[in-house]
Amino acid sequence: MSFSVEHVTFDCDDPKALAAWWAEAIGSDIVDDFGVFVTVDGAPIGVHQLGFGKVPEPKTTKSRVHLDLRSDDRAADVARLIELGAKQVAEHEMPGLAWTVLIDPAGNEFCVS
Repeated sequence: MSFSVEHVTFDCDDPKALAAWWAEAIGSDIVDDFGVFVTVDGAPIGVHQLGFGKVPEPKTTKSRVHLDLRSDDRAADVARLIELGAKQVAEHEMPGLAWTVLIDPAGNEFCVS
């Protein structure tokens, strides 16, 4: 048996808006728009696609799974993401690793290291 990741999917109330935000954030494009499910080409971050699916309930707790994005210039990329509408939540550091925790406009956590 073998698997590959088809989509990393985010639940949200406005798939088109969140997909557009992520496409801009990672320098990509929307691939498909089915109204309730929108996909973005994930090649710039090393996955096949990011998916954004409409759900009726709001996000209420911390995400149990999130993206960790690697950056060559973390400070500049974090600043750019904040300009696009992300919010910084925290900074963390341990020997050999530092990362910034952010949330996208829908409240989904992700990290930049």
